[in-house]
Amino acid sequence: MNAVVAAVLIMLVLSLARIHVVVALIVGAVSGGLIAGLSLEATIAAFNNGLGGGATVALSYATLGAFAVAIGKSGLAHALADKTLAMVGQQENSAAAKSVRYMIIGVLVLIALSSQNILPIHIAFIPLVVPPMLYVMAKLKMDRRLIACALTFGLITPYMFLPIGFGGIYLNDILMAKISANGGETEGLSVMRAMALPALGMLCGLLVAVFFTYRGERDYDLEAITRTERVNIAYNPRTLAMALAAIVIAFVVQLWLGSMILGALAGFLLFNLSGVVKWKEADDLFTEGMKMLAMIGFIMIAASGFAEVMRETGEIATLVQSSVDMIGSNKPLAALLMLLVGLMITMGIGSSFSTIPIIAALYVPLALEMGFSSLAIVALVGTAGALGDAGSPASDSTLGPTAGLNVDGQHNHIWDSVVPTFLHYNLPLLGFGWLAAMVL
Repeated sequence: MNAVVAAVLIMLVLSLARIHVVVALIVGAVSGGLIAGLSLEATIAAFNNGLGGGATVALSYATLGAFAVAIGKSGLAHALADKTLAMVGQQENSAAAKSVRYMIIGVLVLIALSSQNILPIHIAFIPLVVPPMLYVMAKLKMDRRLIACALTFGLITPYMFLPIGFGGIYLNDILMAKISANGGETEGLSVMRAMALPALGMLCGLLVAVFFTYRGERDYDLEAITRTERVNIAYNPRTLAMALAAIVIAFVVQLWLGSMILGALAGFLLFNLSGVVKWKEADDLFTEGMKMLAMIGFIMIAASGFAEVMRETGEIATLVQSSVDMIGSNKPLAALLMLLVGLMITMGIGSSFSTIPIIAALYVPLALEMGFSSLAIVALVGTAGALGDAGSPASDSTLGPTAGLNVDGQHNHIWDSVVPTFLHYNLPLLGFGWLAAMVL
């Protein structure tokens, strides 16, 4: 068996068996390296060399966690809960309550969509916006798996369809550039037209999650949320104003300096200077916040090590080449296998942006030889790269939602973020991406 496939399967099986994701990534990486013929020393060296790639994101999550705890102390969570619940009274099962549920979903989707282009802060908003809403969601008995699906939709769909913000990087700087560099024709092509059907698949997955799979109620422990978010503390207009100002400053600093770390620290410092967080409490609050999101950071660090081992084995290219050898002249089979290989690679390394350069070198010449149109090639390679971003234990498109939804320990990363997003997005994306390759 190909070492990359074996490593990814081992990692996924262990994760599904509720082995911690960090342990699963390490075991998967070591297994993949040994299966590929690397020595244990070489495998460990490659893993260690890759760890630094996730350090920046890990530290970003730690500082965002501290900032999120400070926002909780400001009373913003309680204020949001009071205002939202006032809209539905105490009848959580009424039609009004359902409308508020849809409103919350809609707002979070819009914020997530905007985080990729209008205000390109990516996942930085999640630890700040989502935790204060957990109390409201619990009172309305909203299923957090639905929120995870909504956030993941908003994080992925814009970059694979709209060529602005992060989408400009993915679609123009990476996808179209790599297709052109490998002999494909991109002049005058509409990348939005090519990716419209795959994006429609993402939308279908979201609608299924909202109106079918997770439309029911799910109970959460309100006491756990109360302890985490401090919803029982008093608040006043001044502290709420400072909380909103801190969020704005954090976002502005991040956009200005390009650093989530400095943005979160700027917001936390404002809380200190304003007196919302007392100086004698600052150290304990910062430590508490770092602990809250430390798990996500360690996963990102381990995922970087895993990806480096997979690259070091040299079997990613072998996996792509072996799929090429199986295809023959069967266009439908060719499209399906190319998409499945893309899914496997992205599931393992956790980055669609890193998958395109790996697969384009072989996919583009093969697709040209088999007679795929230029639009079909764009759709095929673009979808193959995006497949696996949802549903990967190591992707920030699943880690981000978990970071916001699991602050009280009531949202499991694998079964409440990874599995729901895999089922609702990779399956329709696979189907609609294959259809696009066939009809364009």
